[in-house]
Amino acid sequence: EVLGSHVAQKGSLVAPDRLRFDFAHFAPMSDDEKRRVEDLVNDEIRRNADSVISVMPFDEAKKSGAVALFGEKYGDTVRVMRIGSRSTELCGGTHVKRAGDIGLFKIVGEIGIAQGVRRIEAVTGAGALEYVRRIESELGHVAERVRSTPFEAALRVDKLLEESKAQRREIEELKRKMAMGGSGGRDLLSNVR
Repeated sequence: EVLGSHVAQKGSLVAPDRLRFDFAHFAPMSDDEKRRVEDLVNDEIRRNADSVISVMPFDEAKKSGAVALFGEKYGDTVRVMRIGSRSTELCGGTHVKRAGDIGLFKIVGEIGIAQGVRRIEAVTGAGALEYVRRIESELGHVAERVRSTPFEAALRVDKLLEESKAQRREIEELKRKMAMGGSGGRDLLSNVR
């Protein structure tokens, strides 16, 4: 829905607190695309649909739209897991009873791993909560150091960087003047009264 119909799954790892999803795509995802994917996934999580598990012949699973690595070897019958209207996959193990069990989905990284293959890494559930808490803690430390609130820290850092840049320019100008023997090349003693 976000990147186009050419996207195909190339691999995945699903754990209780994180996931990795490899997919065919030709370019890095923009921040907006990542947000849109997060929004779609989190909308489905909040819908809290039941997990429906079926065992069926492999060909029937393909016809039903189940997502799988079709280069992989599968038996004559496969386990298909459907959650809501958007997720139907071949699945080796039970992960959640309802979509809401996932809690929160947050993309924490997206990289290229091969020509035309991208990888999303995300955290979920307790892993997502821990990730948010770590960010909150780091932002709090930054805000404390720059004597600001967390929501104003970036503005305060920008102001401090601008002040630092102005001070560096002033120092360089003073060094230049000293190298020339005073202000504008004149003898410093000639200005003494």
